[in-house]
Parts: sequence; C-alpha cells; structure tokens
Amino acid sequence: MEFYYPRILWLLTVLVPATAYYIYRTRQGGAAITVSSADGFSRAPKTFRQRLRHLPFVLRMAAAAMLIVALARPQDIETASNVETEGIDIVLAIDVSGSMLARDFKPDRITAAKEVAAAFAADRYGDRIGVVVFAGEAFTQTPLTTDRSTIQTMLARVRSGQVEDGTAIGLGLATSINRLRESDAESKVIILLTDGVNNSGQITPLTAADIAADQGIRVYTIGVGTRGKAPYPAVDMFGNQTFVMQQVDIDEKTLREIASRTGGRYFRATDKEALRAVYDEINTLEKSRVEVFETTLRHEKFTGWVLAAFALLILEFLVEKLLLKRIP
Repeated sequence: MEFYYPRILWLLTVLVPATAYYIYRTRQGGAAITVSSADGFSRAPKTFRQRLRHLPFVLRMAAAAMLIVALARPQDIETASNVETEGIDIVLAIDVSGSMLARDFKPDRITAAKEVAAAFAADRYGDRIGVVVFAGEAFTQTPLTTDRSTIQTMLARVRSGQVEDGTAIGLGLATSINRLRESDAESKVIILLTDGVNNSGQITPLTAADIAADQGIRVYTIGVGTRGKAPYPAVDMFGNQTFVMQQVDIDEKTLREIASRTGGRYFRATDKEALRAVYDEINTLEKSRVEVFETTLRHEKFTGWVLAAFALLILEFLVEKLLLKRIP
C-alpha cells in the first residue's frame, strides 16, 4: 500500500501533545468536593464505569488517526507488465566431417563447437533456432524452434560420421537457407562453422551465398582450427587409432566472401576460448528487440478508514452518553 499524500501523515504527531495534555488534565483533577476525610474513598472498589472513563478519549484519538490516514489517500498499487519480443531466426550450420575430430581443440573440434553453440542458443531468449549439419551431404538436425531444451538435446546428438564424409559448404549453406525460406522474421541469420575447403556437393558456396543475399539472410562464417599443423585422427596398419600432424587448410577467402556478400562477418577461431569469444560477439551483433509495456492501476482505500473513523466516533458518543452517563 502507498499514500498519494504521504506528508499528511505528519499530522499524526499532533496526537502526541494532545494525549500528553489529556494526561496532564486528568492528573490535575476536575471538580472538587470538600470532605472531612478521603480515607473512605481510597478503600472503595473501582466501578466498571470508573475503569472505562478514559475510553472515550482513546476512541476519539483513534478516530482522528484514521481520518488523517484517510486524508493521505492510501492506495493499492497494481502493476501489470506486457512483454513483446521480436526474435531473430537463426540456423547453426555445423561441419561434422572427419577433420572435425582434430585435437587442436579440447577435447576435439566438434565437441567444442557443440558446447559453445549450446551455450549461445541458451542465451537467445525469444529467438527461433535450428541446427543443420553437413559433411559430404547436409541435413536438418533441428527445425526452427524456441524450445531451448530441444536445441540442447539435438546439439548433444551431433557427431562426426552422421553423413558421408567430405566438406559440402555450399550444400550446408543451401540447406540452412531452405530452413529460413518460409520465415517471416525481420532478421534471419546463419552461423556457418567449418574447418576445411569445399570439396563436395552440387552447389558452390558462393552460389549459395548469393541466394542467401537475395533472401535477406546474413551469414556469419567461422573457420575453426589452429594455424599451422594439428593432430588429426588416423588408423595405423594394425587398425589402431592414432593421430598424425597435418596442415590446417581452411578456405578463408571463400568464407570471407560469403560473409561479405550477405552482410555478415568472418571469424577465425584457433581454440575453444576464441570460438566462445566469436559466438559472444555474434550474440552482441544480433540483438532481439524486446519491448516492455507497464500499466499501473491505483485502487483507492481511504473509504474504509473514513468509515472506521466514523464508527469509532459513534462508539465514543454511545459510551460517553449511555454507558458512562457523564454530566456536562
């Protein structure tokens, strides 16, 4: 509860000197009768009326306090919020080719990519997010959805070997575009992550980039892999898994061109922390619009205080005139 005129409550302090004056006058005594001795009066039992002689004053002070509170206009405040969001449709296109098992990221590239993408999706409140995976082919792992728990679950299931090996960047980008083709969102984004050079698929990366630009889709491209050589998984002559050092080969020129043609940006991530920083920057660049409309309703509550004050004044009158029967 709040008061519309809270300063009026200072009038309550006036009741303190009024009470002090009443106590002073009571101790001074009222009318006096001269008698030879007061011993008999001191031993006389106190009557019911005598015990209630201060009740009218108490009722009057309580009524005055309630009227002061009523003048301050007590109110109940009810605030209602209506949140309107204008989300962004985002497709995460993730390379799942065999090279994504390289150990220059901890524990490997594909696991780091999944974990960072999951953290990114968890922060995108109100956005629809889909997941496309690609290697030699591409398919939709998760259609556009706002259910972040579903996104987390499906990202956890992403693994290398899901499709024929290879790196079909153009096909992965085209599949992501198809997921956004029917979207009516004002902002549509693809985040394409790869560690190689396009060597599969019927669609070239730049052709897919032109289609994305025509559809008003921004593409952020991420090249993952250390600079120089990295340990890649291999199988030795005895069938045991081993790792061999190979040169990291990322077609950065094409990835930059894809981003440039669609109004996005290209990033290079050489370790997991750098990859997390890339997603954080994209998170900053692509902000959803959130509008909060607040409505405040005030419900006046002074009526009850006024009625209570009048009830106390009536009770004071009845006590004084009927119960105590005081002589004016």
